Amino acid sequence: MRTRGTKSRRTWRPPSGGPIIIVLTLGSIACGGSAQTPAGAAVQSGPPAIDVVRVVEQAVSVTLSMPGELDPYQAVAIYPKVTGFVKTIGVDRGSRVRAGDLLALLEAPEMLSQRAEAESKLQGAEAQLAVARSRADADASTNDKLKAAAATPGVVAGNDLVLAQKAVETSQSQIVAAQRNVDAARQAVRSIAEIEAYLKVTAPFDGIVTERNVHPGALVGPASGQGAAMPMVRLVENDRLRLVVPVPEAYIAEMTRGADIAFAVPAYPGQTFSGKIARIAQTVDVKTRTMAVEADVINKDGRLAAGTFCQVRWPVHRPGPSLLVPSGSVASTTQRTFVVRVRNGRTEWVDVKTGLTSGPLVEVFGDLRAGDEVAARGTDEMPAGTQVRAAEAKAAP
Repeated sequence: MRTRGTKSRRTWRPPSGGPIIIVLTLGSIACGGSAQTPAGAAVQSGPPAIDVVRVVEQAVSVTLSMPGELDPYQAVAIYPKVTGFVKTIGVDRGSRVRAGDLLALLEAPEMLSQRAEAESKLQGAEAQLAVARSRADADASTNDKLKAAAATPGVVAGNDLVLAQKAVETSQSQIVAAQRNVDAARQAVRSIAEIEAYLKVTAPFDGIVTERNVHPGALVGPASGQGAAMPMVRLVENDRLRLVVPVPEAYIAEMTRGADIAFAVPAYPGQTFSGKIARIAQTVDVKTRTMAVEADVINKDGRLAAGTFCQVRWPVHRPGPSLLVPSGSVASTTQRTFVVRVRNGRTEWVDVKTGLTSGPLVEVFGDLRAGDEVAARGTDEMPAGTQVRAAEAKAAP
């Protein structure tokens, strides 16, 4: 039963005889002095409700962005094969050359004396060969005459026939030795001629000169000899380039030779180039945990430059289906990465490792099965073993 509130009137007169101020106080006294519960307030009871999603199993095929670099298909630092002075050099940085084109001409005065000496030795060896052949002919004639005379008994002693036969054999051996000396001398002359040919420095393949370090009059020589401080020129083949991509070991499965690889370079924003996988290292670098993969890039127009940094669009295909959950379902702390699975009305923390991201879903590896219910929002604020009530399950986006 509620009693009506009482009204009290108090009058206060100011000392100065001013207007009278009347203060009214309204009060109400509830029966029994108990407070009322506000209307519409809900009283919660039972375990808390959480939104859950189901683990899905599907094939994963995504395209990742990886760094790469364009290398020349062939590159060489050209040193001369012999020591000499640069007489002329007909190329400079940026010059395009064909295989066999003359790059530089050297001169080496000592080559003239070496060739003259070799030719003189050849002539001497040929003269000795001629003498040996003449002596062999004389010995053979003497031997034949002695044999004819020996037909008459008592005319020629038997020992003379033996000596004549031995002389023939010796002269034949001298001919063989003299012939070998001639061959050796002739080979020495040929070698000097080949060395003189090295004074002409030619291009080993088609390409473009990227560096020139010498001028006429400079002393140059082989890489390990005098005058080899730096190469004469550097030559690269840029009609065809190597796109080198260090692929992380997690993404090296299902790589096939001949597959097309798209890439972009900073020099041509908005444009896409392509190459074909040609070589796979088949071994992982233990320092970077990557495998080098090369793609051949045709560059007939010369638009692409060797040494350019690229962004490669690398396709990744899993050999089998994977388990995926929304990325928001994965929680991470300083100690673990997990998802909160709801089973039999209680939460479980399941440690997982994440893999590829496919749209809103992320690949997970752990003690999960397709169809398992996991919290839509992974958090460490819900300890394992908490009793919860799963809300209406939502399909993964």
